[in-house]
Amino acid sequence: MATMGEWMTLLFMSVALGMDAFSIGLGMGMISLRLKQIMKIGVTIGLFHMLMPLAGMTIGKQISLHFGGIAAIIGGILLVILGITMIRSSFSSDDEPFVQPIGIGLLVFALSASLDSFSVGLSLGIYGAKTWLTILMFGIMSMVLTWAGLIMGKKVQKWLGSYGEAFGGCILLAFGVKILFPF
Repeated sequence: MATMGEWMTLLFMSVALGMDAFSIGLGMGMISLRLKQIMKIGVTIGLFHMLMPLAGMTIGKQISLHFGGIAAIIGGILLVILGITMIRSSFSSDDEPFVQPIGIGLLVFALSASLDSFSVGLSLGIYGAKTWLTILMFGIMSMVLTWAGLIMGKKVQKWLGSYGEAFGGCILLAFGVKILFPF
């Protein structure tokens, strides 16, 4: 059984990890999405936020020093690419956005949002955290925060009109650059 201190620590950590999913969801929400797509995206992000730390916790200390920085770089590069393609797509005459959170696009989106949780999982594996409680909290919180970001992005997109996708792309691009070049 987890103590109150462990619950609070896991809650704050899961919110911190889920905030990147919220930010990315806010940007991706600028694309016209149906509620069914929003639900599917949130569940997928939640699952990735469970699988990635589980993989990290399983692998543990052996590669944490080498792979932690690489995971952040890969996530940052994926977000920069998604952001640039969304911005470019917003200026094309085609009404359909270039990046769609369906199929392989959804997997790339979920992977880019959850790569940092792999590194956290490595650290938690070393610490000896309660595995199932940790990954459940990470998954649930990131799913809820993704839904919140996507829904807010959808509302903002209505106000911004055709510039919504470009704005969303800028958010993803900025988030990717922040990961690649922390200040």
